[in-house]
Parts: sequence; structure tokens; C-alpha cells
Amino acid sequence: MEQCIFCKIIKGEMPSYKIYEDNDIFVMLDINPVTPGHILVLPKKHFEMFETTDNEILSKMTIIAKEVGIKIKNILKSGGFNININNGKLAGQEIMHTHFHVLQRFDGDGIKLWPANENEKQKVEKIYQTIINNIN
Repeated sequence: MEQCIFCKIIKGEMPSYKIYEDNDIFVMLDINPVTPGHILVLPKKHFEMFETTDNEILSKMTIIAKEVGIKIKNILKSGGFNININNGKLAGQEIMHTHFHVLQRFDGDGIKLWPANENEKQKVEKIYQTIINNIN
């Protein structure tokens, strides 16, 4: 993809804070980090969305996110990390090139991933029935 900023970074046409690279995967620090050590795990081949990304590449991305996430956790002494995928514009995907965010978590970092919804049992039951009746 000629206009994809991630493709340009992977090709070396734009600078990055590269952490790891192999034949299929590129890992770099996010230049707008949510937390210190926030990295992006990208396939070198352009895939626009999670659901269009090759399963073998997704598997490799997951393993590398885990391995690099653990190394950074140990280096920065964070308390853990989240692996996040924003899939589609409505889900917050800003660059249409599949990527995982690996966010190191620190005590008091103020990040709340989602609000708890109390008293939603009836809605959950309705959604469950819709899904279970149509999944096959």
C-alpha cells in the first residue's frame, strides 16, 4: 500500500523506533504512547483489517507481542501489559494496517479500558440468544 504510513516505516522510508524485526513482523515504539514502552506489532505485508490478516501471520504477531511484551515488562518493571487490537474506524483504528498495541501497565497509570455495566443481564441474555441462534 503506497500511502500507508506503516508500510513506509517498514520499508525504511520514514523513521521509527524499531524494537524487533524478522521476515514477517516489525515491532516499534508508538510515537504517541499511552504508557511508557507502548509498542506496535505489525505484519510487514499490508493487511487492512484483523479479519483480512493471514492466520499464520496473526499467530506470529501474537507470539512476538507476548515475547517482546514480557521483555519490556522486565526492563521497565511494569506490573503487566495489555494487548489490544483496534479493528475498524469505529473501534478506534486510525491507520488501516493491522497492528497490535502492547501497553505496559503501571500502578496508578489511570487507564481504564472499559466501564463496568451493572444490571445488564437481560441485554446479555438477548444478545446471547441472537448469537447462539445464528452462529452456525
